[in-house]
Amino acid sequence: MLIKNAIIQRIQSGEIRLIFRRWKRAGVKAGGTQMTQLGVIGIDSVNIVSEGEITAKDAKAAGFASKNDLVADLYDRKEDIYRIGVRWIGEDPRNALRTNDKLGKKELNEIIGKLQKLDAGSQRGNWTQTYLQMIHDQPNTHAGILAAQLGLDIPHFKPWVRKLKALGLTESLRPGYRLSPRGQKVLKALRQKHDR
Repeated sequence: MLIKNAIIQRIQSGEIRLIFRRWKRAGVKAGGTQMTQLGVIGIDSVNIVSEGEITAKDAKAAGFASKNDLVADLYDRKEDIYRIGVRWIGEDPRNALRTNDKLGKKELNEIIGKLQKLDAGSQRGNWTQTYLQMIHDQPNTHAGILAAQLGLDIPHFKPWVRKLKALGLTESLRPGYRLSPRGQKVLKALRQKHDR
């Protein structure tokens, strides 16, 4: 679910507690979370509603002046209307993770173990170090250029970078990526292991 920065900020302040979307099927689950560009949002409820069930109170909780404004903002498609209860949880935990490069031997080995598990579970073989090295060598390079170097397109490249980002090893830039301080430390350890 894409959410604009201005809406995220209003969720963070508590001003917005509902989001409405037209979908063929739910894009989020009640009890789950949504990672956004500004932090983590909690999903409290997900219900299909008819246009007639939307109230003025719903519109206000979604940040609209009136029900008419809310309905006008929804795409005019034949898809279901979902009413999604949301709340602010906090900053992206990966932010703190990325800056933490004070890794002891045990923690470093745990991260390397996770990377080895990603490699083992992939048909691409040992891809994690290759991706880390590529991002290290070519920061701020558009994802399409990096993907092409591997014979991939963007949709088949980005999800793999997200796996590294989830471990706090990379940061997204506009364009491209760079290694986080944590990622630099892990890549150095991987190189040393490889050189032995």
